[in-house]
Amino acid sequence: MSNLNEINGNNVGTFASASAKKSKRIFKIIVVGDSNVGKTCLTYRFCEGKFPSRTEATIGVDFRERSIKIGSEDVKLQLWDTAGQERFRRSMLPHYYRNVHAVVFVYDMTKPNSFNSLPIWLQECEEHYLTGDIPRLLIGNKCDEPAQSVPTQTAQRFADSHSMPLFETSAKDDSKANHVESIFLTLAHKLVNSRPMMSRNYSKAEDSASRDTGFSLHGNQRNSDDPEDYDEDPCLC
Repeated sequence: MSNLNEINGNNVGTFASASAKKSKRIFKIIVVGDSNVGKTCLTYRFCEGKFPSRTEATIGVDFRERSIKIGSEDVKLQLWDTAGQERFRRSMLPHYYRNVHAVVFVYDMTKPNSFNSLPIWLQECEEHYLTGDIPRLLIGNKCDEPAQSVPTQTAQRFADSHSMPLFETSAKDDSKANHVESIFLTLAHKLVNSRPMMSRNYSKAEDSASRDTGFSLHGNQRNSDDPEDYDEDPCLC
């Protein structure tokens, strides 16, 4: 009887351990935007902690994941990056947009066309039922490049109009590596706590002021109850 209890006890411990491992939450985050805006480099920087030594255009889907601890909880972030070129991605769209928990939109700060394409990417997400109800954020990449052609105020107005926070950073510059880390950790905090990236309860007067001045009243204020917010300065350069 004693041996049987010990065996049962061990089994219970084994099952409990297995259950704990299974309970780790996994969040699927898709990264979208035109080709050559740095989507793969951003995900590589966050998951591998460095800039890739060689970069090539993504064909199909690029997938990376990283386990992190948020508070007392271990979670896994799965970052899906798809090719920006239509001919490489159409057949994969249904699988790519399935069971998504968050969306990261990326544009190249040196290429206005990549910024002007953002409405198309937003529309594609909405066609696959990824609306503003799930966390979304906007990243302007390559802020280390001198030839900036997308003004921060213009990008901020666009982000505000779609209830997204804006971050400007660089996947390449090692001095800005912590910025990329902070962006994805901010998103992870929101996912774990089931909270939107930005409050949608701002007034029409604030929205009007944002359009008139180019400054977001709600996008840059800090909520004192939310230490994970990084809204006080959209540019992390």
